[in-house]
Amino acid sequence: MPRESRPAESWGYGVQNGPELWGTLDKSYCACAFGKEQSPVDLTGERLSNLKPVVFEYRPSRIEVVNTGHTIQVNPDPGNGIVIDAIRHELEQFHFHRASEHLVAGTPYPMELHLVHRNSGGGLAVVGILIVEGAEHAGLAPIWAQLPTDPGDSRPVPGTFDPASLLPAFRTTWRYMGSLTTPPCTEGVAWIIPDAPLSMSLAQIDAFAAIYPKNCRPVQPLGDRVLRRG
Repeated sequence: MPRESRPAESWGYGVQNGPELWGTLDKSYCACAFGKEQSPVDLTGERLSNLKPVVFEYRPSRIEVVNTGHTIQVNPDPGNGIVIDAIRHELEQFHFHRASEHLVAGTPYPMELHLVHRNSGGGLAVVGILIVEGAEHAGLAPIWAQLPTDPGDSRPVPGTFDPASLLPAFRTTWRYMGSLTTPPCTEGVAWIIPDAPLSMSLAQIDAFAAIYPKNCRPVQPLGDRVLRRG
């Protein structure tokens, strides 16, 4: 989610520190166990709505790729962002999960990409893009060539990268209010999920899985929230 700043590697995806236990590992993680608006969710039972389009203000920028110990994360230079209901959110980072964290009517996808944004008031908005196996994603090739295998390692990627290359050709988006999908599971996060997936090759998916075979949180109850699509 946001650029991670952790005093200790106390959480993970294993038997002794996995998602079911996050709320017990540290008092600051209590929302993971007791929050009422947690993410991810199963994308089903949505309400069709007339939603204002998200404006993507992405441009090529320099990036570095980091192994955080929980995922592969890419940090771009400032200047990229999205506008939601006239409020601009700066792109802070994007990262990957295997398998997908969100489901579509109960069906998981091989991977999921999260583009994490923050506005000037500290509010978070995450664009979650589902990933299917298919054609190689040429835009990701320079990043995949630099994948750091050891936690804590970071590598600059030569040239520039355009985050717009990560956007599939979608018509509508699912939207709901949720949380970070990693500790501290902070709520109040605006989620935007395009209805079309991004394609990556089996080789690209396998390369990530060789580093992180499973780093996904199970779906959480939608509860009283409304899942909109438009």
